[in-house]
Amino acid sequence: MIRRILFSTLLINILFSCNTSDNTRINNPYLVDINVNLNINLGLPEYNSLNFPGNSYTTYNYGLNGVVVYNINNSQYLAFELTDPNHAVSSCSRLSVQGLIATCDCEDGNEYNILTGEITQGDGQYALKSYRVRKNGNSLEISN
Repeated sequence: MIRRILFSTLLINILFSCNTSDNTRINNPYLVDINVNLNINLGLPEYNSLNFPGNSYTTYNYGLNGVVVYNINNSQYLAFELTDPNHAVSSCSRLSVQGLIATCDCEDGNEYNILTGEITQGDGQYALKSYRVRKNGNSLEISN
């Protein structure tokens, strides 16, 4: 009988200690989740810049306002959404990329580092929305 009570108590404690929400992730109220599935063939001339570490490729055909992909060292790549995460989606919230900096055209002039996703100038509590990048042979698969 005591065994059953201890087992039941232990089971109840385990069930109530599980939390289905991820408290470490802050949901950004400005960016909606849309399906992103971008495949980049590194053998095509359009993506040639991604064959060299330190270079990036920007496309405005995927994501909310576009996606930037950055080559760290030919085996590691990063990808970020090109929408200012500290604004509602609008015509000025599209980020433009120059080197390692993505800049917002809104009046506050927010700037983000495309290596870390962190804000480097301006105000805001949210970093750039990142996407998963998987290298598969000579292709990159970018998704969320």
